[in-house]
Amino acid sequence: MPEKFTKWVACWGNATSITDRKEATYAKDLTLRYPIRACFSGSKLRFHFSNLTGTEPVTISEAYVAKDAAAKDAPTPITFGGRTSGTIPAGEEILSDEIAFNVTAGETFDVSLYFAGFTQMNAGTAITGPLSGGKYSYGNFAKSAELPDDLTRKTNWIYFLNTVDILTEEKNFALVCFGDSITAQDWPDYLTLRCAREGFNNVAIIRRAVSGTRILREYSCITYAAYGLKGATRFPIEMNVAGARAVIVQYGINDIIHPVGVEVNKFRPWSDMPTADDLINGVRTLYIMHARKLGLKVYSGTLLPIYGWRTYNENRDIIRIAFNTWLRTSPEFDGCVDFDMAVRGHDDPKRFAGGFDSGDHLHPSAKAYEAMAECVPEELLK
Repeated sequence: MPEKFTKWVACWGNATSITDRKEATYAKDLTLRYPIRACFSGSKLRFHFSNLTGTEPVTISEAYVAKDAAAKDAPTPITFGGRTSGTIPAGEEILSDEIAFNVTAGETFDVSLYFAGFTQMNAGTAITGPLSGGKYSYGNFAKSAELPDDLTRKTNWIYFLNTVDILTEEKNFALVCFGDSITAQDWPDYLTLRCAREGFNNVAIIRRAVSGTRILREYSCITYAAYGLKGATRFPIEMNVAGARAVIVQYGINDIIHPVGVEVNKFRPWSDMPTADDLINGVRTLYIMHARKLGLKVYSGTLLPIYGWRTYNENRDIIRIAFNTWLRTSPEFDGCVDFDMAVRGHDDPKRFAGGFDSGDHLHPSAKAYEAMAECVPEELLK
């Protein structure tokens, strides 16, 4: 009988960027645990770990993958060249050995990492959504079925674990969602839930998003370091996705809303303000051209309303609207996911529709994130 599982496809993934620069940047004797939902069945797993933005090597002392406690199976070691520990050089990513591990579509397994020595926690990203987040514990509990309540807290920061690939059926594929905080928040999770609900069982939603990041520029100060790498740096790295078929690019609002002038903020000069043509040329040269080289289809994602945001003015909205017009109409894309149309008000399209504003007039509410997931065309999910 021929082997059923023959193709590697990413089943879970996030970006890796600069973490928020707090007073403490090192950890020791720390366990991280992240739940991973299997969107399809398979027989093997492999794990990508990233220290892309770290300035020191990071050593994973132990790593395990395990079914939930109810399964009562012993955790399976994740190995690196046959060794139970692995070191990620500064500025690099590593891939684990292939691990025999049977998974069934819809189930969840845990990835647990233990760091014994002082570890620079400078490579990760913060994400939210109904399927996102993890836990950390003080001490070595990587092999434990349950983490101790008194030493454990929840976290939305995903450190070092970048992508999980599964050896699965040939028909399965990945859809990449590339963007900023809008995409780092809930809509990719709601899209995953929609796929499960509507029977799109052959697609994995892979999130590559960093809050605050811009197409054209990045910050060099620790205050805004967590706003991440610019698109020219991010995109070629983050498109390393096994089994990817297409990418949705919803990106550019931070380029428009960040500049305020050096008299207000020395790190946000007016010279950073792009024109709509600057954004268009950035997407064309940085994303579309590279994605085509990889054989990916490229779908644009329109920018959401910003009326009421603290730096809103009419000129910024003129740039957003002009950019959106190109995103909707350019033949350079394979299609457009019109997120703006899905969440804006009918009577006042500059604003979110009622109940769709999170309160800051930039980020959507949970209800609006669901609407964004619902507006993704079926052709991308089949």
